[in-house]
Amino acid sequence: MVGALLLRGMLVGLVAGILGFGFLKIVGEPPVERSIVFENQSETKATDEKAEAEPVLVSRKVQAGIGLFTGVMVYSAAFGGLFALAFALAYRRLGDLSPRATAALLATAGFVAVYLVPTLKYPANPPAVGAPDTIGLRTSLYFTMIALSLAGIIAAGMLRDRLRRRFGEWNAAVIAGVAYLAAMIIVGLALPTVNEVPENFPAIVLWQFRIASIGGQLILWATVGLAFGAAAEPVVGERSGSPLPSRI
Repeated sequence: MVGALLLRGMLVGLVAGILGFGFLKIVGEPPVERSIVFENQSETKATDEKAEAEPVLVSRKVQAGIGLFTGVMVYSAAFGGLFALAFALAYRRLGDLSPRATAALLATAGFVAVYLVPTLKYPANPPAVGAPDTIGLRTSLYFTMIALSLAGIIAAGMLRDRLRRRFGEWNAAVIAGVAYLAAMIIVGLALPTVNEVPENFPAIVLWQFRIASIGGQLILWATVGLAFGAAAEPVVGERSGSPLPSRI
């Protein structure tokens, strides 16, 4: 059963990848191109000999075409598989929810905890933004924020389960949500801020890139969250009324 969910999750991820590629190609590539132009203009011009000695291994055309498509599709398929495994663990453990409702709730919580909240603290940056010497530090801080946010949303879910009998489903969810928000505000203030945007970098290009990044992730999470529930219904036996076994 888990294998069937995994396969369907990967297929749904491929569908999400096609949609995401189209969005990133149309909306995301223009600010990337402008960033590369800015980067080339800002760097110290090398001699012709050095330029010839360091040829470009992958052309920009390939990067923006088949390279982008391949990367998005592989990432989306893997994402769909991981989402399917998370669904298998969460189904019937989030309450008496249908597969569609479970997938939608899981995608919403995942998008907020895994992407949106960490991105608000450490937003995505286009080429020419960020010092090469701090790549390791910035990566560590970003993944630390993801880990803490994910732990926070799991803790909030556990808090909701403990409070719902006493305060009801809605009030328990509100209390848990406020607790998660408060915890993430504290974490965000505690972690160091990284700002390496050049002073003369075009603000409009920066925000276009960040909006494209958020939009691509939103398409991925929304497509998988909405489509996977329908794809999982025949597997978990929702239509026949048989629940997913507790052992996975």
